[in-house]
Amino acid sequence: MNNLLDKIFFRSQNLNHINLGFKKIKKETEVEQLFKAIHSFSVNSEIRYVGGCVRKIINKEDFDDIDLAVNLNPKDVCEALDKKNIKYYESGIKHGTITALINDIKFEITSLRKDIDTDGRHAKVEFSENWKEDASRRDFTINSIYADIDGSLFDPFDGKKDLENGKVLFIGNAETRIKEDYLRILRYIRFFLNYSKVKHETSVIKIIKKNLTGMMNISAERLLDELQKLVRSRGFTKLAKDKDSLEIISLIFPQLKNISLFSKLNSFALKNIANVDFILLLSLMIIDGTDNVDYFVYKYNLSKKDQKRLLFLNKFYSKKVNRSFFSEKNLDKILYFNGREALNDIIYFKIFLSKKVDDNLIKLIKIFKEKEIPVLPLKANTLIEKYQIPEGIELGKKLKAIEEIWSNNNFKISEKEIQKIVNN
Repeated sequence: MNNLLDKIFFRSQNLNHINLGFKKIKKETEVEQLFKAIHSFSVNSEIRYVGGCVRKIINKEDFDDIDLAVNLNPKDVCEALDKKNIKYYESGIKHGTITALINDIKFEITSLRKDIDTDGRHAKVEFSENWKEDASRRDFTINSIYADIDGSLFDPFDGKKDLENGKVLFIGNAETRIKEDYLRILRYIRFFLNYSKVKHETSVIKIIKKNLTGMMNISAERLLDELQKLVRSRGFTKLAKDKDSLEIISLIFPQLKNISLFSKLNSFALKNIANVDFILLLSLMIIDGTDNVDYFVYKYNLSKKDQKRLLFLNKFYSKKVNRSFFSEKNLDKILYFNGREALNDIIYFKIFLSKKVDDNLIKLIKIFKEKEIPVLPLKANTLIEKYQIPEGIELGKKLKAIEEIWSNNNFKISEKEIQKIVNN
């Protein structure tokens, strides 16, 4: 009966662009297989799009992740997928989430549920068959919109209207929603910067500040993941101009000492911010000539690869690097000894920090885009076989001396110079 009432009272006819958006998902992915698998499982089984992909299609954005909600418990979802030979894995089955995999595209399928107990980080859940009950436990009205395969909406909290009016509203009591999961504070900032057309509600900002201590309960991994989503979002450049949002982010992440630079980016940086990755943007915020980078790396347990990039940039810019350093000859050595990614990081870091666009740096980006990394023309085996130098410490010293002269001479070295080193 509830399902019937949902369909009668809460479904809405959509604008053409919404229908076209969901047709695009169906055309570009095999999502229809999942809809058929669930609908064929039983008379009452139903599956709908939910969350980000629905919000983005309504707002005429490109969708990325495809999340789905289903009125079956996880065990039955697995059985329905098994019957149609659809691959899946239990990514978060405790909370009702199964991830289906078709042609290397992931689809998160989560059973309808209600939260029966929360501690600010985790929730104990009870699975449900009630779509409105599932919507009620979500964070914001704009994230509680569901759609069937054709794009007909089930929107019990008028999220579509709020999205169109640029309002980011918590479902129900804001403080209750935040205390269920304190990460929602960061999600609020991200969605506000991306979608809001109005000012913050004073009461919401007060509630957020009152509950900031709850962020201490959130793991470093979840905090970093949400920070990355914020930094990579299209609304990020608005942060430094939004007093309330900036204050909240600065209190949660005090290590982001240079965040204000994003309010005054030069034209090249503004145009290319979407083309650089999170670690480069993070480096701009935390490198300040102190041990700030070391502390951030330690606190947030970054991957070895990301640590290496940040620490290299920090060490490089701890020296006084003037404009004359950025010559093709000097950067050739960076390319050889540190790799293309480190080279690009150095150039882009300098460009983003500059008040004006430096045409020489832009030119260097183009030069090094296709430039091959130099290869030392002499190997250890050559020294052993041709010059009868035995393996050991002496061999390593000779090879290093040859490499030093070669790299300092525009990656050229003569036979005479090699002989001199070998015989020394």
